[in-house]
Amino acid sequence: MLEKNPETVKIVFKNMPLKFHKSAEPAARAALAAGEQGKFWEFHDKLFAAKKLNAAVIKEIATDLELDMVRFENDMKSSKIRSKLQQDLIDAKKAGVTGTPTIFINGRIPKQRSLQGFQAIIDDELKKISGQ
Repeated sequence: MLEKNPETVKIVFKNMPLKFHKSAEPAARAALAAGEQGKFWEFHDKLFAAKKLNAAVIKEIATDLELDMVRFENDMKSSKIRSKLQQDLIDAKKAGVTGTPTIFINGRIPKQRSLQGFQAIIDDELKKISGQ
């Protein structure tokens, strides 16, 4: 979507770690901590590619990405990262999100979850903006 719409699409990612998954919240904090070193998306992608998710895998990903491990571990525990995560949860609740993943395009939840479905909504939203 970004390649096709580089001037009009912005991706905003919000974390919503599910309570029943014991590693979800530490993984979310880890991705945010990696983001403090400019590697959020790389960390995110490796988290989702992992077959298992636990503290050892989280540490392995951070090491593989050559993060400053002292900074990473401190950031994971920091009030700044915890606050960001808490705000994401508040935002998800306000938006009515009940599960993950949930995708919004200008506040709309696509019924057709495909690139074509997403593009149709993007095109419709752009028409509204341009007054067509």
